[in-house]
Amino acid sequence: MSKIKIEYTSNPAIIKFVAHKILTESSFEYNSIDDAKNSALVQQLFHLPFVKKVFITANFIALEKFDILEWKEVEKELQEILEAYLEQNESVFSEDQKEQIVEVYAESTPNPNVQKFVTNKLLSNQNIELSDKEAARKVPLAFELFEFPFVKEVFISDNYVSIQKSNDLEWFEVNNALRDFLKEYLQSDRRIVSEGYVPVVKTSQTDNKKFKVTDDDISKEIIAVLEEYIKPAVAGDGGNIQFLSYVAETKEVNVLLQGACNGCPSSTITLKNGIEATLKQLLPGKIGAVNAMN
Repeated sequence: MSKIKIEYTSNPAIIKFVAHKILTESSFEYNSIDDAKNSALVQQLFHLPFVKKVFITANFIALEKFDILEWKEVEKELQEILEAYLEQNESVFSEDQKEQIVEVYAESTPNPNVQKFVTNKLLSNQNIELSDKEAARKVPLAFELFEFPFVKEVFISDNYVSIQKSNDLEWFEVNNALRDFLKEYLQSDRRIVSEGYVPVVKTSQTDNKKFKVTDDDISKEIIAVLEEYIKPAVAGDGGNIQFLSYVAETKEVNVLLQGACNGCPSSTITLKNGIEATLKQLLPGKIGAVNAMN
């Protein structure tokens, strides 16, 4: 029986290799071989010409590829490389360089009340949106962020945290405090998300419209377009878009806007001129309108 299991993700460029044991209690993201001074294994992976990024967290290693081949062509070989390495080595990290120096920097977003704080660590593979301290009890990082009285909402995804502030102060007044807190928190290797936590999708806006999740062929086409063309741009602005449903009778697409996109003054323009226009162009005749359910 194989000691490494291959798992596919919703992003066709990313594949996961899941081990039978915990590899790290922290999370690491590597964008080049220069980042991988603490891991001979990661350096070895970057010697492969198709490897774009490497993520290591919990019990798995995730790889993102350049678009020069398909995973089917190389996944078995990668599986064997990882199994051989873990059989010969106790850890994927160098003994004297396990600790990663955490960097945190702030980026503005189209939403003036939301700032994106980017780190060089993978924080979560989930999209986690929280609007108060009570909802954040199983997300320790967000729970402590809500101790700041000006923090109204927290969105965690990939390697960044988007924070929405109250209107009574400016970002220059609190940026340093938030950056220092995040850097200290992440450097201390405290848990970011409780084990087994599953984000709750806000459905209060959809209940009155007899909301129903769809999984038909057109829904799958829409998801594929969102994943490849829309999500990367939205994530760059500190937000996320989540597909909810497709109404065949009216050709309406219902989505959820998260992070910096939620409540952004320009979100309506982005929704119509960006998301809706792209879907109509790539899926001609199948899209009527795109509605944000929040």
